Amino acid sequence: MTNLTLTPNALNGTVIVPPSKSMAHRAVICASLAAGRSTIKNIQLSDDILATIEGMRSFGAIISYDDQTLTIDGIRNGAAKESRTINCNESGSTLRFLIPLATLFTGETHFIGQGHLGKRPLEPYQELFDAQSLHYNQATTENLQLSVAGPLTPGIYEMRGDISSQFITGMLLTLPLLAGDSVLKITTHLESKGYIDLTLSVLQSFGIVIEQDETGQEYRIKGQQAYSARDYTVEGDYSQAAFWLSANALGNELLVNGLDSDSLQGDQAIVSILETVNSGSNDSERIIDGAQVPDIIPVVALVAALSKGKTKIINLERLRIKESDRLVATQKELTALGAHIEIVGDSLLIEGVSRLSGGQEVWSHKDHRMAMMLAIASTVCQEPIHIKDTDCVKKSYPNFWETFQQLGGKIHEWNMG
Repeated sequence: MTNLTLTPNALNGTVIVPPSKSMAHRAVICASLAAGRSTIKNIQLSDDILATIEGMRSFGAIISYDDQTLTIDGIRNGAAKESRTINCNESGSTLRFLIPLATLFTGETHFIGQGHLGKRPLEPYQELFDAQSLHYNQATTENLQLSVAGPLTPGIYEMRGDISSQFITGMLLTLPLLAGDSVLKITTHLESKGYIDLTLSVLQSFGIVIEQDETGQEYRIKGQQAYSARDYTVEGDYSQAAFWLSANALGNELLVNGLDSDSLQGDQAIVSILETVNSGSNDSERIIDGAQVPDIIPVVALVAALSKGKTKIINLERLRIKESDRLVATQKELTALGAHIEIVGDSLLIEGVSRLSGGQEVWSHKDHRMAMMLAIASTVCQEPIHIKDTDCVKKSYPNFWETFQQLGGKIHEWNMG
């Protein structure tokens, strides 16, 4: 399924949401760094998770998969080769989590990738490696070509928190294994703090202790710690549930199961955001701050486009450096379907309409979250829509289209020629 025609039809039924991709990345890495055998249950082999699995295998972990469970024998001393190549595909998490970890192993680590991965910012790591005179060489090519070598030394680290929390997570995964104590100071406002909370939670589950100050801007990390093997179950993913919860907000009738109401996932905010967006009248104006939840903004914009009154979604600068420029992609494709949306700076201004007309060719921009948003949009259009490049959902939700059809979505493949 590359290009699909979706005919409007209401969705109905029960959805069991897939496991959290964010938590799965972290659990696979922690288990791979632990001595002994761990099992990670409720795993879905999306392209992003496969990239992290292959990365940890390249460092020497032994990983097998059966019945949604990973069995991981942690890295043994000397198991890693003198050099290695890690294909991150399009996974920013894999790349940014593994760059500092690579310095723990002898020889160079070469990172390659596809799509927009080579365009996503890495400056915090380049500055860090330069400050310690470590090897860091990134080729000026469209696709990612990066080589690094260590070792990092313990000490005081300063890092910006307004580019991506993934840099902070990469350091928190690595610093406990250094020979001495370290301090990680965040020098700017920390965006997507919920993802750091997830990191700290998974680290604690695998025996790593990190202290943070009251502001969450400084982390004190004891060196010479050891990851502990354990059995771990990944909870359901609010980032993916957002599509089905939004479908409900648009009049579909779905029971969404598999979510932890006490989850630390930042995208759990979708529940309160949908309540806010749906609470308006024709004269109301709502402001949604998207800084902490960039992954759910496309589908939030869809719901806002069909809600009464006006919605302004602010602080969306980081949407420009995702798998696509989601700010432009969201505005362009929803406008094509009949929404009233404009971009002002790094905000989306949305004036609700009573319906979407559809009847158009739209593009996923090869971005999994755009493709899934457009699928939900099809259920409330008056006419069929044609979506190009739909296979990108494999990045995070491989069986999305199968689930969509099981719930009543009407799909057939579309031949562009």
